[in-house]
This record gives sequence, structure tokens and C-alpha cells, in this order.
Amino acid sequence: MDNKEVLNRVKEDDVKFISLQFTDVTGAVKSLDIPIDRLERALNEGIWFDGSSVEGFARIQESDMRLVPDPATYAVLPWSREDFRRARLFCDIYQPDGGTFRGDPRGTLKRVLEQVKARGWTYNVGPEPEFFLFKRNGPTIHPVPNDVGGYFDFSASDEAERVRTELMDALAKIGLTVEMGHHEVALGQHEIDFEFGEALRTADNILTMKYTVKAIAAQHDLVASFMPKPIFGINGSGMHCHQSLFDSQGNNLFFDGKDKYKLSKVAHGFIAGQLAHARAFSAVVAPTINSYKRLVPGYEAPVYVGWAQINRSALIRIPRYTAGREKSLRAELRCPDPSANPYLALAVMLASALDGIEKETPLSDPLNDINIYHLTPEERSEMNIGELPGSLAEALTLLDGDLVLQEALGPVSYESFRRAKWAEVEEYRMKVTDWELERYLEVA
Repeated sequence: MDNKEVLNRVKEDDVKFISLQFTDVTGAVKSLDIPIDRLERALNEGIWFDGSSVEGFARIQESDMRLVPDPATYAVLPWSREDFRRARLFCDIYQPDGGTFRGDPRGTLKRVLEQVKARGWTYNVGPEPEFFLFKRNGPTIHPVPNDVGGYFDFSASDEAERVRTELMDALAKIGLTVEMGHHEVALGQHEIDFEFGEALRTADNILTMKYTVKAIAAQHDLVASFMPKPIFGINGSGMHCHQSLFDSQGNNLFFDGKDKYKLSKVAHGFIAGQLAHARAFSAVVAPTINSYKRLVPGYEAPVYVGWAQINRSALIRIPRYTAGREKSLRAELRCPDPSANPYLALAVMLASALDGIEKETPLSDPLNDINIYHLTPEERSEMNIGELPGSLAEALTLLDGDLVLQEALGPVSYESFRRAKWAEVEEYRMKVTDWELERYLEVA
């Protein structure tokens, strides 16, 4: 869709306001709303805004930024009122001199994608974001699940079932091709999967899904949360990412019928690169204090660095190959969670994979038929199976030592990200939690 088509569509859709959207370095969606009569100028010239108050953006003396809408991202927001119907456009961010702003997360992903584009390749990603639906619980912040279902459970009278159906309908209206939705393992936990696509559009779609789910849930007086581990003792929410590379003729570059695993040399390097950088890129794909309360053994979350066919205890899983379906061969990375900024997450995932391809990093043997959780530390050491960081602080320290990932993020995004995340670590370090009060208040 180009600028002219957008202008025609807003008339057909009877749109009154346009939401110009972008994210800060942590992944929070920011928005500027303009009336429809300002849209043509915004499409042609962009919109100036003050970036000094946005996390990871300009200093006060460099605050002027320009939003340039991407017409291909036009979509009507289906929950907006008919008499004030709104649509959205994702934007790229530019500096006053006309150059791209190096701290724009969407621009960061676009720069890494240029490396695969130069090869004539396309990086496709199919995410599986999980989330919880909670009842509004008055003044308390302790979450109460909205249902009593379990994995794949169905109940015709279940309110959560009806809400999830409405969510899927809203996502379809906003332009996502929904593949399926179902109840997940934990009480109140759900998953909606949408069709894989080119990485930039996928990152846009992840953000779209998150705020659509939150908006529709709010209409039902529910709280939708993509927090990785909102409740102690039950499964957390991940965002497994199915990945593949295609050439310009539409061939899956991961497939090789002569290989015993049906994986090409490119796929071997791709997987090996992600395994080599996994401990460091955890800081970006699992970027919160809470993320590391999900990444523990026993709750279907990957903890150990290895790959396998079928085995769900491995960090990277290769779903079973079916003869005649070469295009479906893919690598499923299981450590990302939905709290991540999707642009930065996909950027470091791709940069890690390209590093493995370029260096022809050898791929270790698969961990098939092994439940890694049942191995002793000594057995894992003998098999050279590494472990993901146990905290955000550890992950950030590892990121500080990974030059490939720092180069992928670029100096502005990298410094902004680490500054925001170390501040998060320091704030958490000083907080007094309920657990500390229960454990120490009367015994210390």
C-alpha cells in the first residue's frame, strides 16, 4: 500500500483520527494522534515530535525527531468507536538532518535485515505469544485467573473462551492472519498464533497483537498480561519463535534432503550461531527481572543451550519434517518471551544466526531422546550443554561481552537498552518484596 492508497482507504473506512505509532527501547508503544486532515501532510513530510522524554531517545538538546509513517502498516483499530474511528500507522524515526535515528528499534531491525536482503534472502518468523487474562481484583495487584481451564480445554459456557474468540476476530480485522487460538497450560493462560511472515511485519504484528488483546480484554473488565511469570508455581508465558530463511525464488534455505537431519549447511550455521550467542542475547529476548523467574526447570521453559528434533527441553527445536513439505522446515527458538521489544529481539536473533552462517560455526549433535532436565550438572558438563543466565543482571553482563550483538544493535540502541535495563536491576535490588517480609520480618 502506498500513500495514495492509504488516503483512499481512510475515506472508505470513515476514519476520523490516525494513531502514529513507534516504540521506545523497552518495547513500550508510543503514539501521536492526528486528525484525518493532517494525514496527507504526515505521509509526505512526516511529523515532528519531542524525543527527549522517550526512553532511549534523544537528549534534551537534541530533542527534535521526525516520524515518517509506513503506509504498508495501515490498519483500522477495531475497538475504536464508530463516531471517532481510529486507524494506525507504524512509523520510522528520522533526525533533523534527514538521517535515520540510530536509536529507533524498528530501524535497528531494518538495518540487520539489510544483510539478508543483500544476499537475496528473506528472514521469516512465526511467533507464539502467550498471555494471561485476569479478573480485575480491586485495589490489590495480586492476579486472579479468569477461568479454570487447562491445556486445549474447551467449555461452551466459559467467558474466557468467548473473549479469546473475540480477540481472534479483532486481530483478523486489523490484518493479522490468525492460525489458531487455544487455552494454555496454566489457569487463565492463552495463546493466539498468527501466520509466519517477513521479520519486520512480524515485529509490527507482535505489537499489534499485544495492544489489541489488552484493549479487547479491558472492554470485558479483564486485565490482559504478557508478563512472563505473573504467578508463582505455574507455567509462565513465552513467545516461541519459528524461524526460516527463504531465497528470492521462494525456496526454503533450511532444507537439504541429503542431510540426515534434512538440514542444509545454512541451517546448521543458523542454529549454531544462535546457540553460540544465546546466553548473551537472553538479555534482549527475555529482558525483564521477571523473565528469569520463567526460565527455570520444570515449567516447560528452556534453560539449557542445545538443539534437538522434537525434544521440547532443548533451547532450539526442529519440528518433525514431513515429506513434501520442505517449506515448513524451521527452527523454533524457545527462550524469548512477550515482554521483549520485538524489533530488538528479532535483530539479535538474526545477527546471531548470520554470524554462525558466515563463520560456518560447527553444529553440535542434537539432544534427541534426552530430557535435559533429568541430567546431573556433571552429565551436562560432559556433554558441553550450557545454561541460560539465571538473572537479568547476569544476562546483561554477558551482553556486555558480545561484540556481534552490540554491533547489531548499534551504539545508540545498545547503550540506551543497557542503561534502561541496569536501572531496572538496581531498582529491583533496593525493593523490599512480600517474600522478604514473610521470611524475615519476625525472625531476623
